[in-house]
Amino acid sequence: MVILTLNCGSSSAKYQVYDWDAKDVLASGVVERVTQEGSGITHNAKGKDEFVKLQPCPTHKEAIELIIETVTDKTVGVISDMQVIKAVGHRVLHGGDKFTKSVLVTPEVLETFRSVQDLGPLHNPANIMGIEAAQKVLPDVPHCAVMDTAWHQTMPPSSFMYAIPHEWYEKYAARRYGFHGTSFLYTAKRASVLLGKKPADTNVIIAHIGNGASMCAVKGGKCFDTSMGITPLEGLVMGTRSGDMDCALPFYIMRKTGMTAAEMDTALNKKSGLLGITGKYVDRRDVTKAAQEGDERARLALDMECYRLRKYFGAYLAAVGPVDAIIFTAGVGEFAPLIRAKSVEGLEFLGIKMDSAKNELARTRNAETCISADDSKVKIFVIPTDEELVMTEDAYALMKGTYDVHTNFTYSFQSKDYVNKARAEGLKKDLEKNPALGKIIAQPK
Repeated sequence: MVILTLNCGSSSAKYQVYDWDAKDVLASGVVERVTQEGSGITHNAKGKDEFVKLQPCPTHKEAIELIIETVTDKTVGVISDMQVIKAVGHRVLHGGDKFTKSVLVTPEVLETFRSVQDLGPLHNPANIMGIEAAQKVLPDVPHCAVMDTAWHQTMPPSSFMYAIPHEWYEKYAARRYGFHGTSFLYTAKRASVLLGKKPADTNVIIAHIGNGASMCAVKGGKCFDTSMGITPLEGLVMGTRSGDMDCALPFYIMRKTGMTAAEMDTALNKKSGLLGITGKYVDRRDVTKAAQEGDERARLALDMECYRLRKYFGAYLAAVGPVDAIIFTAGVGEFAPLIRAKSVEGLEFLGIKMDSAKNELARTRNAETCISADDSKVKIFVIPTDEELVMTEDAYALMKGTYDVHTNFTYSFQSKDYVNKARAEGLKKDLEKNPALGKIIAQPK
């Protein structure tokens, strides 16, 4: 039995092929530049060399067809035909306040996604196109929607409401929603395993730091607050997004420059953040290198990003109370020791104490590591996220009729004996290159 997961963006379609019986990833990849010139697929199959093929994909339908053609190819593919695929899981950015968990896709569900696509104008239309394209190619299997916003539906009104005219909430659903939900679900559950606690007894703060970045305060195993808002623009300093600022600033600049609302939306989402501060860098590796070489604006960008992270750590400690651990995840969170260190600098008085040597060692996507000092009251974990596995397990359970909201549902990765086979193989190679990494691997209690 094989589960296919799809994550369709505005110009891309990521995928993973998972063998449910063997509990192993068979292949993963991405079709890039969908709807644009130069589109093509990059495909990585277990035990095979990377495969790259350029092919026009004017819509997501052609992109899905290219994925299926590739995964069933006699040379580079991993399955004989599509009959072995029994379910498809789709990432959907925004479900509004309509969904508290993943759902089977029905015409009514698709219509709900359309009704809230103004809340996710950059992502929801592409998500919907991806679902419809996959349904045409695979019409006889269940399609499941896994929403970034569902995890955050446990927030209390004091966390998700804005101090705005109440009719804006009643008429236009204007409230905090939060994103990166599947990542927070996975890392929160894994933290409970590492701590040897039930999720309901676990309090953690999670920093998901990639090009987009957000934080989540988890109280009693559930989302209590999160940094992103009605859209992914609010909160932390990100690659190209501004994060928190004075709400009046856009109006001031629009009056000064004559910018339109659409132009301001583009500026805050695509021209701000680290790019706006440095003028040329988005990737943290570039920012860090430039800062070390004396670029003052790059230094400022790092200082601003880490200061914002530190402020949120402090705020969420106040909101949640005593926490068991803080967690770094996603690309930057997993591979940027400098940003991790600067973001918790000075928090020792709150019981958060990082071990600098352990922090420098923690650069892997194949193991969960503990980088806190031995005498730190609060654990500091680096937990590589696995959103695809959450999507896969949700899709399988929905197909079987065993799925429920995460507080009533147990994932395979909640077992202390859980092993990700692909990561276990990757870890062997990591340890060959860096044997000291083994000293900081976090073991379940």
